[in-house]
Amino acid sequence: MMPTGFHVLAKPAGAVCILDCRYCFYLSNEMLYLGDRLRRSNELLDTYIRRLLETQPVGDVNVVWQGGEPTRMGFEFFRRVVRRVELHRKAGQNVIHTMQTNGTRLNGKWCEFLKQHNILVGIGLDGPQSMHEAYRPDEEGRGSFRAVIRGYELLRRHGVDVNILCTIHAANAEHPREVYRFFRDDLHARYLQFIPIVERTIEDQISMANFGWGRSPGVGRPIYPRRGGQITERSVRADQFGRFLIAIFDQWVRRDVGKVFIQTFDVALKSWLAQDKLCLLSPTRGNALAIEQNGAVYSCDHYIEPKYRIRDISETPVGGLMAPGRHHALGQNRLDRTSPYCHECAVLFVCRGGCARNRVISTPRVESGLGYLSAAYKLFFNHINPAMRTMADLPRQNRFADDIMQV
Repeated sequence: MMPTGFHVLAKPAGAVCILDCRYCFYLSNEMLYLGDRLRRSNELLDTYIRRLLETQPVGDVNVVWQGGEPTRMGFEFFRRVVRRVELHRKAGQNVIHTMQTNGTRLNGKWCEFLKQHNILVGIGLDGPQSMHEAYRPDEEGRGSFRAVIRGYELLRRHGVDVNILCTIHAANAEHPREVYRFFRDDLHARYLQFIPIVERTIEDQISMANFGWGRSPGVGRPIYPRRGGQITERSVRADQFGRFLIAIFDQWVRRDVGKVFIQTFDVALKSWLAQDKLCLLSPTRGNALAIEQNGAVYSCDHYIEPKYRIRDISETPVGGLMAPGRHHALGQNRLDRTSPYCHECAVLFVCRGGCARNRVISTPRVESGLGYLSAAYKLFFNHINPAMRTMADLPRQNRFADDIMQV
């Protein structure tokens, strides 16, 4: 049976970007496509849109553009995207357009277009200037904060729906309240995602990895190995990430429920309500394929490497790519490889052992590794358990979740 509500994360510009973020593992993927960079053909674009819409004939269809930096494709590329969606869209389909960008190339023309077509924008911003610029230089090595803020303010001015995507790393992990108040009070942001940076690598590459996955002077980019038990200096520690989430949750639950929407909290609540949720905290790995600019499709955005390549979008309909044995090369049931320690944990029903890419901690009783962030999630989910149980019970009393602020 075909899964419903799946995503295909399309990367039209591949790993080519405007910024040179030190922690961006995806930047090294440009080394996989030397001589085949940047341009997605009109024929390939039409094939992708048509097959994506054919696979989900009714209900919501997500058209998601990521990178690298998708705006490098140019304004006319996305005009073609919208035209092709309208050409192939059928009655009963609700197409949801989403773009993830660093915002540095946005202008009034872009923002008018994004607003006109109800395109949801996720913009990367790591907090106040010093925290944001710690690891997010542009291609010339200059700070990117002002350019990103300018793009964010343009989006707000034009009424575009915006989510802030904030990565948590060594430069901002100890400042949760400052980060949260900056977004809530200074930027008036209402939709936030906090994404932990965990960079694993092999021992031979840890020195180069600590420099970053951007361009090394005189060397070029190192290729991110996606394996190994070494963790970079930029990575957030598990205890830091747990405390970071707790500090923000304790502010949010007292005054901001229903006003500020934080993905980690919303997704966690679904666990206490026994509802479906995102891949990261799901009992099975999610339905999110990734397609590169040359049409190659992979099982997951975090595993774009040859052994996880499924097929090419021009060879196989999207429905066929989702079929068992192809899409689930990483293993469908996350609990099959979960540590015995996890099965003894009271909050396993929430975190499900975490993402397989972060299972790097060796213990005497674990064959596949314990999740690097397991301690963070154990600390955080145990902390929020009383509040989440109360929020989950409020609807049974014909009350709303934000009544928790009165409780």
